[in-house]
Amino acid sequence: MTSSADSPLSVPAPQGHRLAALHVAGRAPTVVWLGGFRSDMRGTKAERLSEQAARSGHAFLRFDYSGHGESEGRFEDGTISSWTEDARAAIEALAPQGPLVLVGSSMGAWIALRLAMSWADQPGRVAGLVLLAPAPDFTSRLLEPRLTEAQRAEMAQNGFVSEASPYDPRPTVYTRTLIEDGRNASVMTGPIRTGCPVHIIQGMADPDVPHTHALELLNFLPGEGVALTLVPGGDHRLSREEDLSRMEKAVASFLELAQS
Repeated sequence: MTSSADSPLSVPAPQGHRLAALHVAGRAPTVVWLGGFRSDMRGTKAERLSEQAARSGHAFLRFDYSGHGESEGRFEDGTISSWTEDARAAIEALAPQGPLVLVGSSMGAWIALRLAMSWADQPGRVAGLVLLAPAPDFTSRLLEPRLTEAQRAEMAQNGFVSEASPYDPRPTVYTRTLIEDGRNASVMTGPIRTGCPVHIIQGMADPDVPHTHALELLNFLPGEGVALTLVPGGDHRLSREEDLSRMEKAVASFLELAQS
């Protein structure tokens, strides 16, 4: 099943509404883009991966989580668990067989890790993980510790807090449900068994996810088959030309490895 760049496919979400997805058929492995919190499937990195897949002839899948981009649903109703199930639904609908290379950005890296862990008993299903500015467990490890007393009181009273976003004119909303679910969905609590090689690319000038978070993540991943690239001057978006090139090379290496 193939979609055009302007006409996304419609995939049933577990919650009953529809997810928007773009899928280009090609050879295995399928490259799957897993975007970040409040991002959408038409961003710079996803477009670059689509171009790379077109050149190499590999299948490529990207989609919007519920409440994101062109998908149905309310953003405020989403959680890490529900967005993980969105990802699983899109993949099982459009890339049900064959190996996958999961490329996760920020929150998408958390979702990529959760998917890989759930498929670890299916050897070869995930051929590799490319994690860009990975933010697993960001709700408990990065968000909660920086909430002010006033924000905590607002959360207790209203069930959410909102903050100005440097990336969007609309404020970013964090719900109590998101934070509570994030604790249950945590992965940095013990060994993270992905069953595949992992390449982390992390900017050292990232104001949202400090590079120390990526270093801490390494402690939970098996040493063999795990690479970390620290990028001096790299920010959270990692969308400069040199950053996009690093991403492409990491993805290409996993595609080549899966076919060798």
